[in-house]
Amino acid sequence: MIVRIWRTGIDPARAEDYERFARERSLPMFRAQRGFRGVLFAAGDAAERMVLSFWEDAGAVAALDGSPTYRATVDALLASEILTGEQTVEVLDVHGGDPPTT
Repeated sequence: MIVRIWRTGIDPARAEDYERFARERSLPMFRAQRGFRGVLFAAGDAAERMVLSFWEDAGAVAALDGSPTYRATVDALLASEILTGEQTVEVLDVHGGDPPTT
């Protein structure tokens, strides 16, 4: 299993808009992807957000990056002007623990 960690800043005044977008747009998009195993939306502080998504294998993560529905979701989030600063992505192998299951 692979975990993909996406980090971003948000405008704290738009936190509710971000949460709604995650729930109504991002979650259904993730669920429609091949190899998707689960996702967690997390907050570090008022202006920091993370999306930890879990994938069957590296091929599923690669397919996500090329997915038209993923690209459309990213474009819509960027256009919303909710995000601030840079976005980063880490992709790691899961080698133990008790990961989410679908």
